[in-house]
Amino acid sequence: MELIVNVKRQDFRESESYEQKFLFATDDTGISVASLLSRLNSRNPLLDVNGEKARKINWESSCLQKKCGACAMRINGKPALACECRLSALDLRGGELTLEPLKKFPVVTDLVVDRSILYENLKNIRAWLKENVEIQEKQTEYLYEASRCIQCGCCLEICPNFCAGGEFYGMSAMVPVARMLEAMPSEDKKELLKKYKKHIYGGCGKSLACADVCPMGIDIEKLMVRSNEMSFWSLLNQTKILFPFFH
Repeated sequence: MELIVNVKRQDFRESESYEQKFLFATDDTGISVASLLSRLNSRNPLLDVNGEKARKINWESSCLQKKCGACAMRINGKPALACECRLSALDLRGGELTLEPLKKFPVVTDLVVDRSILYENLKNIRAWLKENVEIQEKQTEYLYEASRCIQCGCCLEICPNFCAGGEFYGMSAMVPVARMLEAMPSEDKKELLKKYKKHIYGGCGKSLACADVCPMGIDIEKLMVRSNEMSFWSLLNQTKILFPFFH
């Protein structure tokens, strides 16, 4: 297989982006995009399709085992993990592979983006337990499902309602919040439910495109239905307190 690898590059945060193409040939179509990038960077020197010397391609990785989410990028226009996405699973009939950084986050350089907004949102929504809790067996189904989120940002990349710095925090916040709502004592849920309504429930269009691209295959709909149910009953209970005659 011979490919033209088209990489969207950016030297620095403030610089303009540009495209650079590289030739890549392999008999092993089972290799991942991460392996492809590593092989390109192992060339000394690295030359583009015009034979001109190029600097190494910056991209982010850690575990390379679909556990950390660091290598998230756009691969042929779709957000995915470079370590998981294999050439054999891509439509490469045109002989070209396009790699771009995620578009919903500020670009640091090349395929590396600043996803710190994910963690700032979690801090703002206060998605943590105040103390140790005892988990019931019936809760483990939801807790396990929610614990599989790796904060890669793919769900936000595909979401039409999310923009970094906006009021809507997206599914990367909903999943950890769903975990906390399931685990925390009832008396501690009130403040978190307020944040949930403001930053998640109120902004989600329920298109669930996020579920289609989640590399972990998290059942986002199940978690959202569970959290929305808690939010609804919380609102209903508040209404009964304000209006005792309400049924």
